Amino acid sequence: MNKLVRPHDTATETHTAIARQLLADATARLLDPLGTLFDPAIIEPLRRQLRGDSEMWAAQVTGPDERLAGVTARRIIAAIYSDGGIFAPPRGWWQSPFGALVARRFGHPTADVVSLSVASAMLGITRQGAHDLLKRGKLRRDGEDGGILVSSVQDRLSVPVSPR
Repeated sequence: MNKLVRPHDTATETHTAIARQLLADATARLLDPLGTLFDPAIIEPLRRQLRGDSEMWAAQVTGPDERLAGVTARRIIAAIYSDGGIFAPPRGWWQSPFGALVARRFGHPTADVVSLSVASAMLGITRQGAHDLLKRGKLRRDGEDGGILVSSVQDRLSVPVSPR
């Protein structure tokens, strides 16, 4: 079970988890493909740079500067998680350390309104669970297109979870 990240939570474990995810994802998405084309001597300095930058990005997206956190998160999403300008991560991404932080702190990076399935992924629950929250008024629909307001997903994510 993933621990969801709270905005401004700069605990070492949260920072470390986000930095590791960013390093792994950027390596797989950006450096590994380049490694098939270029000599390892060219790629290795980029790998070292990426290790340091991943730590810096994790500090920026979890830090108190809202503007810097938002700019950094948007840059990371555009470079690593968008495909041809389209942001459509797999369902489980929203429960990853960085995905959970994005959902809580920034909402959906490219939309104010999302489908029920995206809202459920952001919340880490089933579509039926999201539908139940919608029926109980815990999630809100957009009046124009009927999708789920991302702000209502964020509101739901900020509700403390009671221990079982």
